[in-house]
Amino acid sequence: MIALRRMAWVELKLFLREPLTVVFALVLPLIILVVMSGVFGNTPDPEFYRGYGPVDFYTPAYVGLVLAAIGVVSIPAHLAGNRERGVLRRFRASSVPLGVVVGAEALVSLVIALVSGVVLGVCAILAYGVGAPASPLLLVAAFLLSALMFAALGVMLGSLIPTARAAQAAGMMLWFLMLMVGGPGPPPETLTGVLGVLSHAAPLTYASRLLQEAWLKGGWSWADTGIVAAIALGASLVTARFFRWE
Repeated sequence: MIALRRMAWVELKLFLREPLTVVFALVLPLIILVVMSGVFGNTPDPEFYRGYGPVDFYTPAYVGLVLAAIGVVSIPAHLAGNRERGVLRRFRASSVPLGVVVGAEALVSLVIALVSGVVLGVCAILAYGVGAPASPLLLVAAFLLSALMFAALGVMLGSLIPTARAAQAAGMMLWFLMLMVGGPGPPPETLTGVLGVLSHAAPLTYASRLLQEAWLKGGWSWADTGIVAAIALGASLVTARFFRWE
């Protein structure tokens, strides 16, 4: 536990030095919130957004977008960069367990996501009149489960992609794709054909639905919970099998 805390503290300081973390985890979601609020307003539409106002509907999905940014952009680039610089090799030479390395990445991503998510939610509530979460406890549970899934995906990508530049490029492509089809983009009911298939394949889709269900209705989707948990488990198994120290 002491080793995990020390590793997490070091990783947190390194994470915060990377501009990508700040841009994708905080700045871009806030910009998207401002732009979407200006374009669509927050008047409820019975035909779209499940009858909620657009900003009410999208705010939980934007929180999911923060988690996705840290998971598929920041963690893979950071982990691959550590491998390139020989940091991971030194960890292994010092007998640092894989669980400590992975646990530190997950803990740091959770802290950054929590801060960014709270800032985003408070801005939406205060600036645009978004309703407070219907069930804060369920929202926290949905947030933690989604954060775990994206942390697992991020570590998996960082394990498989050899260089920081390649991880950064792949992560940004995945993030923008999920932005369009995973909940924060067009209303899900408008996505058909290939876009509908991509939407069902995007992990952010299920995280967004969990967060929206808890925030808007105070409810819980066990189907989405199962999918999110399965993705997290699958990514963890891949990491355990294929993680490369150098």
